[in-house]
Amino acid sequence: MARTNFDQLLQAGCHFGHMKRKWNPAMAPYIYTERNGIHIIDLHKTVMKIDEAAEALKNIARQGKKVLFVGTKKQTKDVIAEKATSINMPYVIERWPGGMLTNFPTIRKAVKKMTNIDKLMTDGTFGNLSKRELLQVTRQRAKLEKNLGSIADMTRLPSALFVVDVMKENIAVKEANRLGIPVIGIVDTNSDPKNIDFVIPANDDAKDSVEAILNACCAAIAEGIEERKAEKADEKAAEAQTEAEEVEVQPRRATGARRQRKATEEAAPAAEEAPAAEEEAPAAE
Repeated sequence: MARTNFDQLLQAGCHFGHMKRKWNPAMAPYIYTERNGIHIIDLHKTVMKIDEAAEALKNIARQGKKVLFVGTKKQTKDVIAEKATSINMPYVIERWPGGMLTNFPTIRKAVKKMTNIDKLMTDGTFGNLSKRELLQVTRQRAKLEKNLGSIADMTRLPSALFVVDVMKENIAVKEANRLGIPVIGIVDTNSDPKNIDFVIPANDDAKDSVEAILNACCAAIAEGIEERKAEKADEKAAEAQTEAEEVEVQPRRATGARRQRKATEEAAPAAEEAPAAEEEAPAAE
């Protein structure tokens, strides 16, 4: 796995933190210095933390599990959607639905409702509805698509959460903590890293900064997915080889069994003649 490029993070502005008066003291280990009243993040530590998070994400993807990307900031919505879609992972870029993780079965029911509406559209049932009913159903479908369309394929709880701005998405972080789901988070100098399993100290406001970090993490996930495909291909090839060997061995076994049967049949008459010869021997005396 390629190491994160320090210069790319620098050019993307990942080192710019918040104003000094807004800082969270828990972020002190990740702050390099302060300039013009603004904290500067230590990018050497950012590089190290991105590599740690990327390795964890790669392992999750290699196991065939899902990572849920969360970021509802206006300036980062598009880039999160683009990167998550490129690796076929679920994401939330609109309002976080409360209880999405802790009350997951209810969320799945809402997703199922959306698929049921789609079925009604295709089987011609909509033709029997009035204009008012049709408008209501269409609006409901649009609302569900906006909030839940990006997680429609997520049939079970994700194995990890990737959060952009852990302070803004604190409800998502709390739900993940409650369920023991690991959280990878881009944490700025005004946020608390306490409940984040993999802290990535960086600017979480700038689109370029978020994109640079997502590029590294999504590349690791894509690598994990490819390794999983390669492992499955090797397993299938091994199974095919084993089956071919078994097919080849079976005729040999059949031939061996026939030979053994023939030898037994030939030996049987000889065994019958031997007692007869023994019986005749005393009579000759």
